[in-house]
Amino acid sequence: MTDDSMANGSFAGVCRQQFQDRIDAMRVAAHLGIPFRTWDLSREYRAAVVDYLIREYAAGRTPNPDVMCNRRIKFGIFLERALEAGADYIATGHYARLMRSGQGSVNNEQSLLLAPCSLFTGVDFNKDQSYFLWTLGQEELRRTLFPVGEFTKPEVREMARKFGLPTAEKPDSQGICFIGEINVREFLQQHIPSERGKVLTASGKAVGEHQGAAFYTIGQRHGIGTGGRPALPGEPRPAMSGAGGIPYYVIGKDMAANTLTVAEGPYDKHLFRAELEARSAHWVAGRVPSFPLRCSARIRYRQPLQTCIVTNHKSLGTGATIREASFRVTNGSMTHDQLLVHFDEPQRAVTPGQSIVFYRGEVMLGGAIIQ
Repeated sequence: MTDDSMANGSFAGVCRQQFQDRIDAMRVAAHLGIPFRTWDLSREYRAAVVDYLIREYAAGRTPNPDVMCNRRIKFGIFLERALEAGADYIATGHYARLMRSGQGSVNNEQSLLLAPCSLFTGVDFNKDQSYFLWTLGQEELRRTLFPVGEFTKPEVREMARKFGLPTAEKPDSQGICFIGEINVREFLQQHIPSERGKVLTASGKAVGEHQGAAFYTIGQRHGIGTGGRPALPGEPRPAMSGAGGIPYYVIGKDMAANTLTVAEGPYDKHLFRAELEARSAHWVAGRVPSFPLRCSARIRYRQPLQTCIVTNHKSLGTGATIREASFRVTNGSMTHDQLLVHFDEPQRAVTPGQSIVFYRGEVMLGGAIIQ
């Protein structure tokens, strides 16, 4: 992204980093003796990712911009541009693996492109990025290569040293896709009005004041506006509680009333949910699986896989419901792509707007957006 609209405020340092990234990419291309070409997609990125980020936070949800960037930019506009320019594939640095059915017996390029693709986790669990790729379908995957997915990060660095790449020792990138590390709250405050509101316990008791419900996320502990409460006699005290008090954790947001609801301590039952609803379901195979679906899932990046049962709302029949969680942000009614997920074990800090991604072993099946 090189657009001047990104070169101010919270993004001032971002543009400097992008300039260095571009120089590094040019150096690698020169070292390998291959052409180097750039396309400025900053306006498209702002519309598809940055504006989306702002809208979702303003609505009380915590979005995943990396998922949207993959869907709309990397495997959307960028892939289209690459194919129009004559490319056969795009190759990205995602730690994930592709397996094309019949791959071992394919003899020509055309049959390879027509073969259905399955998306697997990367070999390196600590770097696996399949979680961010759940919106991709067969059309995109047929034209994609993930060359580093079969290796660990140390192995990739060793190969880079072996081939003399000038970026072999470059630190890992962090933060939001194409943006990097920014203070999200400071950025949001430039676009969403700040309005103080009450912090309430699950029983409705006011215990503090926040700076605006949009700026907080489910499970957040720091920066709520109140440090917690004193521990009661005999009450377990969390190791991270500092002076020995019971810290508060955000468990709900009422955007209309501009209030936060907090749990009292990390073991508070209100911080955990065994069930969730999810919308905008997408399945990598291009077809809806049979329900109920027994599989594993994760509700945040790098979370160990959690066993669960997934049910499509349409398959439940008239009047079927799940137990209502006490505190959550909801948006809209249930639709044909709405899922109900029941975990074997309650999950901590289920966050509306984040992605739930489903797996069978190492195969990533698809995902949805948590309600």
